[in-house]
Formats: sequence, structure tokens, C-alpha cells
Amino acid sequence: MLLIYTSSITSRIKYTFDLFFPDLLGVKYNLTTNKEEFIAYTGPKINYSDHPFGREFFMYAARLLFEKGIEDQKPAVFDWEGTKAFFGTHPKYVFPFDPFAAAFYLVSRYEEYLPHIRDEHDRYDTRESLAWQKNFLDKPLVNIWAIKIKEELQKRFPELVFAQRKYKYISTIDIDNAYAFLEKGLMRTAGAYARSLVSMDLEDFAERTKVLLGAAKDPYDTFDYQLELQKNYKFKTIYFILLGEYGMNDKNVPADSKKLRSLIKSLADYSEVGIHPSYASNRNKGSFKKEVSILSKILKREVTRSRQHFLILKLPATYRQLIDLDITDDYTMGYALQVGFRASICTPFYFYDLDMEQATLLKIHPFAVMDATLKYYMKVSPADAISYIKPLIEEVKAVNGTFISLWHNESLSENRLWAGWKSVYEQMVELAAN
Repeated sequence: MLLIYTSSITSRIKYTFDLFFPDLLGVKYNLTTNKEEFIAYTGPKINYSDHPFGREFFMYAARLLFEKGIEDQKPAVFDWEGTKAFFGTHPKYVFPFDPFAAAFYLVSRYEEYLPHIRDEHDRYDTRESLAWQKNFLDKPLVNIWAIKIKEELQKRFPELVFAQRKYKYISTIDIDNAYAFLEKGLMRTAGAYARSLVSMDLEDFAERTKVLLGAAKDPYDTFDYQLELQKNYKFKTIYFILLGEYGMNDKNVPADSKKLRSLIKSLADYSEVGIHPSYASNRNKGSFKKEVSILSKILKREVTRSRQHFLILKLPATYRQLIDLDITDDYTMGYALQVGFRASICTPFYFYDLDMEQATLLKIHPFAVMDATLKYYMKVSPADAISYIKPLIEEVKAVNGTFISLWHNESLSENRLWAGWKSVYEQMVELAAN
């Protein structure tokens, strides 16, 4: 058992140490504020305070985990042992910074509670983040720091036993639009034909006609291909289904479509299925509740997994809404603008509500790469895409984390705008699943 001394035990300290020791390192620990008890203890121990008592394993404690409320921290980032660090410059200690405070700042998304710029979809702007500004968005710093702590503890306390984490790969697929042409209803189909004629897009006109007459497969119906790949490489897949009412940014087929409902049930036979809250649901809590209810009735079981459409995430409001609707696992933690690690971690963690100063039971699963990020925001070609994805996979494997990708069924269609991206997905799966 690892004993950790600290001058006071706060909810932030308990949350952060739970993250590092049981979750990331697989080692049990106890906290104490009793100096005499700590000094007398002969087993593995850490002094986490503002000064050492003797020659024990000392880790300097910054003030962040002892504070309440939200203040502008302005952490100074510096290079350290081939990576980045902040919250301290104490070169005489093994850790010249406070990795616990730094990790809490990143994982709690502290900076997203501070005044910041939001983009056209009301999302936290990636360029506001410390990771973007200091060039460590591609590093799971929290996992890296955890491993360095483990290495130092093993040197001092070889008897301390750590559980071995295993690398995992999870493919997540957002179904924003299950079919390109099918199940759109008379008015939407007529409107699409009219647009094709006005723009003289005869290819679209002909393809739509073939699909509607049953002479060709709908190009967005890539689900059999996905299942075949999943069986070949034996990886886990989670689907997130958009079931909101039709709108400017919510264009899936109607939720009452028998074909869509049949598809959802078939996907649930071999994968996990979650809700993809509509764009409109961010302004209407009732819409989100209705969408969860629809999916629950289709699946005939509770819905516990979620990912926000357009990755619209407002802290803490969005996560509180998920908790209110009994969502236990969210997969929104990632950026649309840039690939990488939004919370600088590549393993699941629990949401800490900074306004309430308490840990919650909502588990956050951060993803590292999205197809639309590469194509639309970063303007990467299919030929170059894997060069952005491979280093992220390698970073996650190096720390035995969980690599999560975000793709869409339509981006596997080879249809027009997505030509060449099916191959990118296959290359990514081959690298990530092995």
C-alpha cells in the first residue's frame, strides 16, 4: 500500500490521486495529513507538500489542488525529459513541477471554464487551449507523467506492485446520415431531384434513381463492409445514432423509418450503440430527452453512451445534462479543428465538475482523430492522412492507453467528396488493431 502525505485532503486531491494511482497505475493508496504517521510508516510513501521532511520521496505541491473556485492560472510550460511540464520550476527535485496539479488542470478542462472564444458552432476554440499554444496537443502528457512517476516509485520501492495496463483500440462511428438517397421521404427526395436538375448534376440524378429503383446500393450503406473489417481485425466498435428532427444541421433519415430502426437493431447485435444528440438538442433539453427515449425503445434497453453531434460541448452544462438523463459514458472529448488529445490523456477518466467542486460518475472517453478533422479542417489529402494518424497511435501504444477513432459511415462510401478515405480507415484499423 502506498501512503501519501498531504497537508489537507481536498476533493481535487482525492480525484487526481484516484486518477493516477488506481486508474492509470493500478496501485492502491491511502492519504494522511498526520506527519508523524507518515514519518513512522516504513512502506512505500510520497510526501506531497511544499517542503520535504527528510530524504523521503518528495513531490512539490503547487496550490491548485488545495484551492476552490476558478482563477486564471497562466501556467508556464517548459521542456522536461523529452516532453512538456508546468506548475513549477524546482530543479533540485526529481519532479521539478507538480504533475498532479498539471494533470488536474488538463483533465478537468480548467481552461474551458475561463473566459474564451467559441467558434461558429458554439464550441471551445482549439486555439484557445494551452496544448495548442504550447505545441503538445499530440502528446498524452498525463499518461506520460504517470509512467515517469511509476518508474521513480519502482526505483525507490521495488516491492510496490503495479497492475499492467493493456493497449486498446476502439472504432467509433457516427451515423449522421444513414443513407444518401433512401428513406428521405417524398418532399426531401423531390427537392434533391430539383437541385440536381438546376445544377445540371446528372450523375447525382442518375445515381439517386438507380438506388431508389433498387438497381444499386445506397452509397452510405457501408455497414456490411464495417462488420467484415471488424471481424477480420477483431476490434470493438461503437455506433452513435442521430435521431433528431430534420433541421439545418440534423439531416438523418426520419426516426420512424422502419429501415433505420432495423439497421439500428442489427448494429446492436454485434456492436454497442449510443445516442448522438442532435445539433438542435443543445438549445432544447426536451429534444435530447426525446431522442434518448426513441433509441431506448428501439433497442429495448437503457441508453448509456453518448457523443454530441458537431462535438458541441459546453462545460459543465453539457455533462450535467448527460448525467440528468442517466448517460454514464461520453465520447465527445476531442477537437474538430485539430487531431490530438484535448484533455492530454488517452485513457477514460471521470468528469470533475469544477463549479460544484466534485467528481462525478460520468466517464469520459477521449478520442484522438476524426475523419472530418483531417479532411475539412486540416485540409489533409487521403494520401497524407495516415502520416497524421500513425504518430498518435504510436503515442497511445507507448503508454498502453486506449486509441479511439471517430469516423462516419458516409466517409467509407468512396462517394465523391470521400473518394480515397475508405483506404485511410483500413490503414488506420490495421495499425491500431494490431
